[in-house]
Amino acid sequence: FSLYFPCSSAGAGSGEFHVYRHLRRREYQRQDFMDAMAEKQRLDEEFQKKLERNKMIAEEQTAKRRRKRQKLKEKKLQAKKNKLEQKKQEKGQ
Repeated sequence: FSLYFPCSSAGAGSGEFHVYRHLRRREYQRQDFMDAMAEKQRLDEEFQKKLERNKMIAEEQTAKRRRKRQKLKEKKLQAKKNKLEQKKQEKGQ
């Protein structure tokens, strides 16, 4: 081993090349794993944002339809009241 880099196996003799190669391979695997995890996390965040966006759109559409149903219901009720009042007026005359 070198006096200047006692912890490193990269500058060692030819017999230590296999140790260096193994360490390098493990480091590349670690980096690849970290990159894959970062990509997975990014995709998960995008998916969650998309779900939230879709949920909001669905809620808006549901609220709009609910208002429309309520409006029709009130319109029918008002027509029924008007019809009853007309009948009362006709009987009263």
